[in-house]
Amino acid sequence: MRSGVNLGYILLISLVAAFGGFLFGYDTAVVSGAIGFLQAHFGLSAELKGWAASSVLVGCMFGAMCGGPVGDRFGRKASLLWCAGLFAASSVASAVPSTLGQFAWARFAGGLAIGAASILSPMYIAEVSPEKIRGRLVALYQLAIVVGILVVFFVNLQIPRLGDEAWNVDRGWRWMFGSLVLPSVVFGALLALVPESPRWLMKAGLEGRALDVLDRIGGAENAAREIGEIRAALAQEEGGWSELFSAYRRPLAIGALLAVFSQFSGINTVMYYAPEIFKAAGAARDSAFAQTVTVGAVNLLFTFVAIAFVDRAGRRPLLIIGTAVQAASLFVVGLLFGRGGPGWLLLGGILAFVAAFAMAMGPVSWIVNSEIFPTKLRGRAMAISIFLLWLACFVVSQTFPMMLEALGPSRTFWVYGGLGLLSMLFVLLCVPETKGRTLEEIEAGWRQ
Repeated sequence: MRSGVNLGYILLISLVAAFGGFLFGYDTAVVSGAIGFLQAHFGLSAELKGWAASSVLVGCMFGAMCGGPVGDRFGRKASLLWCAGLFAASSVASAVPSTLGQFAWARFAGGLAIGAASILSPMYIAEVSPEKIRGRLVALYQLAIVVGILVVFFVNLQIPRLGDEAWNVDRGWRWMFGSLVLPSVVFGALLALVPESPRWLMKAGLEGRALDVLDRIGGAENAAREIGEIRAALAQEEGGWSELFSAYRRPLAIGALLAVFSQFSGINTVMYYAPEIFKAAGAARDSAFAQTVTVGAVNLLFTFVAIAFVDRAGRRPLLIIGTAVQAASLFVVGLLFGRGGPGWLLLGGILAFVAAFAMAMGPVSWIVNSEIFPTKLRGRAMAISIFLLWLACFVVSQTFPMMLEALGPSRTFWVYGGLGLLSMLFVLLCVPETKGRTLEEIEAGWRQ
């Protein structure tokens, strides 16, 4: 690592930005504990059950499309503050609806915040990070997501214990959604501690402020060097949509397909429906929620594997190993469902799948997307890429209950296993290695 780098300061501002990932994970996974009670409360069919779980993802798509351009126009920090307020408001609205329509609109609003934060947080971290540790710092965003998932799984375990089935069907799920208010307020308060992205400040013509931020991050010498590199890179960029779809169409295709494959892995069938999956395998209600907490713990543990190795081994090796294990695990899960295998072995297969995703496709897809686009186009490019991620997530979440009814669990998990093999082939053939390169060096590579 270059001398003069203020590691403590970089870690602080990266963790604050990554807190947006905590809210992302918490808000998307809270439905896993509530979905059964929602189904009983509103009398939902399989299609409407999927809609209750996935309505938030429609908002995520629109949030992703707006988040990038808004971040380019108003700055990464200001846009994240807007997200914090929307997280809090949608949490309250999701806790008080009297109809499924009202609930879906509230979740849509929360999805706007999730989608925007899913672009702005990793983008901000990438733009303040030295290249030697950028992968690990952006991986903090995925770590925050899985911490949020684990925390809400634990919250979802405790709330049903406060009352009987009737209480949970009437009120328990409301407390699950309302519990997001406090961390949303904390996120907004913490954002006051961080500066604006120096690369956005340069793009906005605020070179003096950008130099101050870079000086605090890496010292005067490094700041002067980086200012020169950023200025030169910005001078060669046009920043229009036509340039994105011409000169940078290859990184756009790579980033978008990587984002889509991360969701077609089937990870959110587990994150959104885990208690229902374990109940279908014969577990009692409390046991199903406890096993779901185990899923969250494994997800957290193996995210640390990614943080430890992404800047050492590189992005490609983690992706290749991870996608291979994902596919193998899902084929085993499908086989166990077909043969009525023991519950502990089924849990082991699901945990292996979650572990493989957590160490590779989960964090690395965000890292690569935050790295491969030029500064003037990063917001727009990530908007397209992450919009497609949320579209794929919506398709998976909406169709999973219907696939279970039509195909049964065995064939359903085999479909996702096959998609895992396709994603491994895509990584082998198309995804470049980006470790140890500055954002400007990566950009110059596409122009060449």
